[in-house]
Amino acid sequence: MRASRLISLVLLLQSRESMTAAELARELEVSERTVYRDVEALSAAGVPVYAEHGRGGGYRLVGGYRTRLTGLSREEAEALFLAGLPGPAEDMGLADAVAAAELKVLAALPPGLRDAPERAGRRFHLDAPGWFGESGPPPVLRDLTRAVWHDEVVEFRYRRARASGTDGASGADGASGADGDGVRTVEPYGLVLKNGTWYLVAKAGDRHLTYRVDRIGDLRPAGRRFDRDEGFDLPGHWAAQAGDFLRSMLREEITVRLSPRGRRLLRYAVEPYAARRALEDAGEPDADGWVTTTLPIEFPEVACHEMLRLGTEAEVLDPPELRDLIASTAAGVAALYRRPADRAP
Repeated sequence: MRASRLISLVLLLQSRESMTAAELARELEVSERTVYRDVEALSAAGVPVYAEHGRGGGYRLVGGYRTRLTGLSREEAEALFLAGLPGPAEDMGLADAVAAAELKVLAALPPGLRDAPERAGRRFHLDAPGWFGESGPPPVLRDLTRAVWHDEVVEFRYRRARASGTDGASGADGASGADGDGVRTVEPYGLVLKNGTWYLVAKAGDRHLTYRVDRIGDLRPAGRRFDRDEGFDLPGHWAAQAGDFLRSMLREEITVRLSPRGRRLLRYAVEPYAARRALEDAGEPDADGWVTTTLPIEFPEVACHEMLRLGTEAEVLDPPELRDLIASTAAGVAALYRRPADRAP
């Protein structure tokens, strides 16, 4: 445990110009007294760490000192190369930087671990885009990436979705609360890749909004930089906004009965969030194993098609209008298939 902490301390000092005992203690989750003892141990072992006293002082390494990554286990070394995302990195124009970083890490590894990237590559592959998504990244993605890295304000023209509930919206379709198409001037805080689709999270006024990158055009720098709020939590913001989006999209509810098989198939027929809610709220099974529950839906027409996917493994009890819609649709399908197939060329 202490050896791992000593390596972490050295790597922290390598990555930052100077750190106080209090800062090191917070990072390592130990007391300042433990930091003092660890620094003494490193000095005794020949690591050139020294204390700089006075205002702005702290612990430093003698300039240019670097430790080789001899403390890495094989599992840790292989995990380093799994952490890279070759496809998304290339989309953002970062493939060369990722490759250079991997070469430097590889050169620092001890000889016995230098097969780590090959072993990881043979065993794992990330294919981020969805099955039926368009190929290739959005044209503006690389320019947006540069703006995000350099905290540069950008301007662009945004095209909103023409129909609600088709491909992500308010939060995830972008500009939640903004109306119509138009030119936006924003502070780009981060990029998110979700199911093969890129999203820009940006600050406009006093709000953080989300835009689909494939709907952004005429991107250009505004000629100024912005002061980033370092307390902004991109993963946390995305998780909250995605949850809000699902709840706003699934704004209606229906009452359904599900067979045991219907419960198993539900997650393939409806949004995973809706399926989870319905299964959590389900009542006790009846004598035949069927349960009654409430299912969140987007709107009745979508729910009709979702319920038809389950066939006779689900029955809508309420509202009556949806029952009628499903019945008439099913009757139409039955009538179509009762006719002989048209074999005409």
